Amino acid sequence: MKIRFGYVGNALGLWDASPSKTITFTRYSTLPINERMEKLKSITAQNLQHTKRILYYNIAHEIELYRFSSSLVPLATHPEVMWDFLTPFKNEWEEIGNLVQNFKLRVSFHPNQFTLFTSQREEVTTNAVRSMEYHFRMLKAMNFLDTGLINIHIGGAYGDKTASLNRFHQNLKKLPKEIKKQMTLENDDKTYDVRETLITCERENIPMVLDYHHYMANNVESDLPLYLDRIFKTWNTFNIVPKVHISSPKSDQAYRSHADFVSLDFVLPFLKMAKELNKDFDIMIEAKQKNLAMLKLVDEIAAIRGVKRTSGSSVEW
Repeated sequence: MKIRFGYVGNALGLWDASPSKTITFTRYSTLPINERMEKLKSITAQNLQHTKRILYYNIAHEIELYRFSSSLVPLATHPEVMWDFLTPFKNEWEEIGNLVQNFKLRVSFHPNQFTLFTSQREEVTTNAVRSMEYHFRMLKAMNFLDTGLINIHIGGAYGDKTASLNRFHQNLKKLPKEIKKQMTLENDDKTYDVRETLITCERENIPMVLDYHHYMANNVESDLPLYLDRIFKTWNTFNIVPKVHISSPKSDQAYRSHADFVSLDFVLPFLKMAKELNKDFDIMIEAKQKNLAMLKLVDEIAAIRGVKRTSGSSVEW
């Protein structure tokens, strides 16, 4: 069983490398009209440059798994802005795409929690489609639609899970098919558990991203060992190994919040469970200390008897 590890967004330790610099619409609106577009371009150029720095860091440290910031482009989906962020940066998008392809990196996006398809309000669904289109356009500009994925949650229950799930399936029809092909779904920590998310993924033929921390926070009706093989099989038709999200609780009182680092004791039962299946998969670390937390966890797992470290961010067990 081979496991590769990755992390989200910023590489801590690199000086001033945030790929998520932004500007609020309120601040944007106060700028002179002739300065607004230059401000958007300036921030985007900085975010793309920082993303390239982070990718070079990942390459140097043999980190093949990485999640891009969804905030690469400021105000990209704001209905009163909606600017062309592709043409001015055609070379930059292509350069990032070439890095990803040449070094065989696995990359993804995770839009914010407002990208959901269960709402009764039409404007929420419209905004969700717009958000997915934004992320799809970035994937396309970087030329990795073959492997680049966009991960979201199912959404809210609004007091009636059955009705909300039915709405999800109906509203999802408004998403262009070419964008839906890039989509994954993740179980959440309060509403839709592993079983409900898995059934939804199987019905829509969408790969499921298992979030183990979310499972531990929301597992009233789900016994993970019964579902793990089915979860991994949702990836079969996409010729991509399954992906799992890993983090650990900040505290007993703030159980759903992510800790700075990942507790080996917290995740070891899952790793042993996965070992029973003995299938390759990837792990995205969602800890506050990002790459530092990832590297620390890889060190600790590699020290387990029977585990062999095979690169800066991968092990075999």
